[in-house]
Amino acid sequence: MPDTETSREPLPILLLNGPNLNTLGVRQPEVYGSATLADVVDLAERTASELGFGLRAAQTNHEGEMIDLIHDARKQISGIVINPAGWTHTSVALADALVVPEVPIMEVHISNVHKREAFRHHSYVSPVAAGIIVGYGIRGYEFAIRRLAELVG
Repeated sequence: MPDTETSREPLPILLLNGPNLNTLGVRQPEVYGSATLADVVDLAERTASELGFGLRAAQTNHEGEMIDLIHDARKQISGIVINPAGWTHTSVALADALVVPEVPIMEVHISNVHKREAFRHHSYVSPVAAGIIVGYGIRGYEFAIRRLAELVG
């Protein structure tokens, strides 16, 4: 009897970058390095592909748009890798939105936020995240995708 089970590709990973991350490579290179957002997306795409996942990437400077991206992803993604940038420390609405898709969340920060200003030490996103990666530069995105792939099997 033929095998009727079909293997399905996993749903893609959603990569989200918050405000001002479109200026990577230009804004404060002493803090964020010289890599650009295009470099981040390229690294994330290569890592996801290596692990058998597709990747959908978006960056926005508008909080409502970010929340809409998260809501619209429900039932269409395996998990989320997010660098919420400044919203990390300010947005209860973003934290609330991240529970809507009901998938694992990995929080990423390029710099070590704990070595910076005190207001950066608190994250509204961390309580809903499966993991948090800080201070590894853009390699943090790679680590986050690898961990997310482990979590979703």
